[in-house]
Amino acid sequence: MATTNILICGVGGQGLVLSTTIISEVCFIEGYDLKTSDVIGLSQRGGKVWGHVRFGEKVYSASIPQGEADYILALEQLEGLRWLPMLRPEGKVILSEEIIYPNRVLLEKEEYPQDIKETMKSKGYQVYDVNSKEACRALGNIKASNTYLLGVLSTFLPFKEESWLEAIKTTVSPKILPVNLAAFKAGRGVYTLTQASN
Repeated sequence: MATTNILICGVGGQGLVLSTTIISEVCFIEGYDLKTSDVIGLSQRGGKVWGHVRFGEKVYSASIPQGEADYILALEQLEGLRWLPMLRPEGKVILSEEIIYPNRVLLEKEEYPQDIKETMKSKGYQVYDVNSKEACRALGNIKASNTYLLGVLSTFLPFKEESWLEAIKTTVSPKILPVNLAAFKAGRGVYTLTQASN
């Protein structure tokens, strides 16, 4: 089978490391060959971070070549836009609606781009925008937003739901496991609504 490439991007403090770990664990459970890059960037809160996950029958490199990502999982809007050139023409963007202003915007040296989703769609990409933070607020913990986004992403990948749940149970602290399981299931269930809005 062909290698599937997932690029995850966001800022420090959004749970990108956990997201990468969960996807990797699902690949392992399902028996795929897997390569991941270390999370790169400024991992302190607010710094840019990104990572690559590649899985298939046989994967030889952890780095996704330019223009060959099948999916971008963007935990923050501007970071999704920044990494758009990595996406293949038929690729999909799972786009959190969350906005975190970088320092240069806070210092009024730059403006935060407007209409990011529309900019992406104008380039021909399939964009699935998700208000994960508000959905998780209703569940009682906005920090589960990344797991909610994984639920949306999971509908596009060839893994059984049971494998996802097993991976979450393996990687998430027992203290926050119930809300993360609920967030994943909610995100997975919202797919048809998200698809209809696109």
